Amino acid sequence: MELPDFMNHSNYFSPNEFLEKIARVAKRAGAKFVYASLILYYTLQSPNVSKRDKALIIGALGYMISPLDVLPDAYPIVGLSDDMAVLLFVLHKVWNNVDPDIQQKAKERLNSWFDEDELQEASRLFDDEA
Repeated sequence: MELPDFMNHSNYFSPNEFLEKIARVAKRAGAKFVYASLILYYTLQSPNVSKRDKALIIGALGYMISPLDVLPDAYPIVGLSDDMAVLLFVLHKVWNNVDPDIQQKAKERLNSWFDEDELQEASRLFDDEA
């Protein structure tokens, strides 16, 4: 899958809209999608992340929030696959900025939405990438 130009969507990002979208699509999107999103969201808040990496993260999260997707989110099953591809692409790029505290914070947030089986799926973040 070729990635869309997600950086054109950075103006859609806002912390409130991000959290609203995650809460709205959490169960449908799955634990892996939500975990990747939360890791990027919390990494964005880290003072140790470069401006370049923050711009990538904002672009990816903006793309996720944007109603203008290559595959609209309303399409069952495939609607979030382009979002997941963008999230994983950026997560690979910034992974060296993701410390264990960020991963733990994201997992703690997942606990409120998912059961144990789904949480295990999230721990295999880069397996079977979209």
